Amino acid sequence: MPLQKGRMRVPKTWVPLMAKRIVDSIISKDLVKITVPSKKLLSETEELIMHELTVEDRLNEEVREILKKHSSVIELGRLDFRKLFDLTKQKLVKERNIVL
Repeated sequence: MPLQKGRMRVPKTWVPLMAKRIVDSIISKDLVKITVPSKKLLSETEELIMHELTVEDRLNEEVREILKKHSSVIELGRLDFRKLFDLTKQKLVKERNIVL
């Protein structure tokens, strides 16, 4: 299956398995001392993974909202929406030091 831009590249159903493997690996190598219940550690690891996997989707939505506010100018000037989208996205990525 080819990668599609703007979609999470890892199925959501894999996140719990990924989180468990990461947590188990860190624990088994004695890299951390656990001070919270393991269920909480696993849950927060899943949340963190989901957050990171959806960063580009959230950024794309923000860029769409920014450009929507200027849609009349874009249409009036017959500007290329795709090009403006890419330029705006690149600008936000650079400003915020986002890794995609």
